[in-house]
Amino acid sequence: MKLINEKGKLFGIINVVDLLVLLAVICVLGAIVWQLLGDQVNDAISEQAEMTMIVAIAGAHPDLVDEVMRQDIEGSKIVTGNQYLDAYVSRVWLEDYVKQIETADGDIVDGTDPTKQDIMVEIKSTVAKDTPSPKIGSQEVRAGRTFIVKTQTFECSGTIYYVDIAD
Repeated sequence: MKLINEKGKLFGIINVVDLLVLLAVICVLGAIVWQLLGDQVNDAISEQAEMTMIVAIAGAHPDLVDEVMRQDIEGSKIVTGNQYLDAYVSRVWLEDYVKQIETADGDIVDGTDPTKQDIMVEIKSTVAKDTPSPKIGSQEVRAGRTFIVKTQTFECSGTIYYVDIAD
């Protein structure tokens, strides 16, 4: 029996071109499945650790500060798209908004804005202990990155100031 017969069929069963197309389709489908489910499989088999991060919404307008305090978002689950995540707001507090200003003699000094404040939001979640790229939903969590704090009734961007993954 020939490997490829006179009709171009491999082992007399399938056309070589058809086999190559079939293998290409299987590879593409495998890559798509890996992209969609790869992180979930990794997270499911990895040991989990608690992650704490602090997001600062710097220089918030007084109306936004009042709304955050009125809503009392502590305990609210973090939202992405149309679903709740395994992350929640554990604490919210206010700090003075300090910015650098130039004095009349040209020196640069820190000055406190009398109206604006920084809204500090502590968020807790669980992540795979050994992950090189901790995430909450689709957002990577690293100090210095922008993070969208989104709950059912609140959404605002801030900067991640602190990240801790428990041992």
